Amino acid sequence: MSTTAAGVRLVPQAPAEVWRALAVLEPYCSVCDVSYVLGEPTGAPGVGTTFVCAPGRLDGAPTAGAPQGEIVEWDAPRVVATRLRLTPETWTTRIELTGTDGGGTRVAMTITHEPTGGGRVVRRLQRGALRRLVQRTVDAELAKVPAHVERVAGPA
Repeated sequence: MSTTAAGVRLVPQAPAEVWRALAVLEPYCSVCDVSYVLGEPTGAPGVGTTFVCAPGRLDGAPTAGAPQGEIVEWDAPRVVATRLRLTPETWTTRIELTGTDGGGTRVAMTITHEPTGGGRVVRRLQRGALRRLVQRTVDAELAKVPAHVERVAGPA
């Protein structure tokens, strides 16, 4: 039983700039304090590109058991979706960018949480708490969008 939440944020930057900030996996993201290690590079990122993410800045390889991710949808520079596998759960994040009349960007984010363990009764009991958790996650990620864009754009 999966739980999904969505939200929208408008930012004044153009979609291409927002795309660079949100869809490009760099070795380290200071906004999220997470390091990304790409799987075997096969050229430009796209569907099937794998990665490992680890908290903090890495000084070597990620630890065993670090979350495994994969790009599951890629329509540059408009849509990117990733699936992140953790031990008891899978998180899928889909970001869709749309230009606005004023030259800015509408960032629509949908996050789906899917437990991979536990029984149906436990999942049913946790449903309300999971809905709140997933919505808080969407809200927190959307709140970081301006900082992501600023980091890529640099000082004005």
